[in-house]
Amino acid sequence: MHKVVKAPAKINLTLDVLRKREDGYHDVEMVMTTVDLADRIHLTLLADDEIRVEVNKGHVPANKNNLAYQAARLLKDRYPVKGGVSIYIDKHIPVSAGLAGGSTDAAAVLRGLNDMWSLGLSLEELADIGLEIGSDVPYCVFGGTAVARGRGEDLTFISSPPPCWVVLAKPPAGVSTKDIYQRLNLDQMNHPDTEAMIQAIETQNFKEICNNLENVMEPATFELAPEVKKIKQRLIQFGAEGTVMSGSGPTVFSLAKTESKAYRLYNGLKGFMDGVFVVRLLGHRHE
Repeated sequence: MHKVVKAPAKINLTLDVLRKREDGYHDVEMVMTTVDLADRIHLTLLADDEIRVEVNKGHVPANKNNLAYQAARLLKDRYPVKGGVSIYIDKHIPVSAGLAGGSTDAAAVLRGLNDMWSLGLSLEELADIGLEIGSDVPYCVFGGTAVARGRGEDLTFISSPPPCWVVLAKPPAGVSTKDIYQRLNLDQMNHPDTEAMIQAIETQNFKEICNNLENVMEPATFELAPEVKKIKQRLIQFGAEGTVMSGSGPTVFSLAKTESKAYRLYNGLKGFMDGVFVVRLLGHRHE
């Protein structure tokens, strides 16, 4: 039995960090949505009892450190599943990019194996399992457009933003999320207006969505990786309507109302760097 599951990337329209918690995690508040840049997860059931992972890109772990492996392992350990699974990850989402590539792969494995192994679990139950793997996995189980609070697991779903194009720019340098969190000064940061963003999305006001793009992690990431700041400045110079960094970076994205505008931004950046993508905003939930 074979199945291919699409695993779309996410972007943060807003990202706010509210406080550090007793357990060492941070309380966040962020508005997330999905874009049509996706990995494809090929699942093949095996007669023997093992979980195998293969990836088409060399710098992704093909072992128990891979979140997709961990997703299959959790289901297998928890439910009376006979046999194993081969997971082939056809990677298109850049790695360590602030786009939830690993989390969306894990979520796709949870959804796909729930179906193939006839477990009958709801998306809510899969999201609870996903939280054991990572904070972004519950959101990725559902997809769509949501306000995430707590560690990222407390989700409120809202309308999809109006259709538009997204230009994603991922510089070669990676950044460590842990390092970024350690550099955050919670007393001295411009907090996003999350409510204004929600309102802009609900009223389908593209201009106001662009005006309210904000990510509190930008200053810390810009300090560690100055080229990220340069990419943002270039996109603004080229006339981007709204530009912000996704997650803890280093990917920066711009929203564009038209395809021609998106490709103007794309062409403007392409001379400086390789990791530039033009995709549509998805914004709808998985079935």
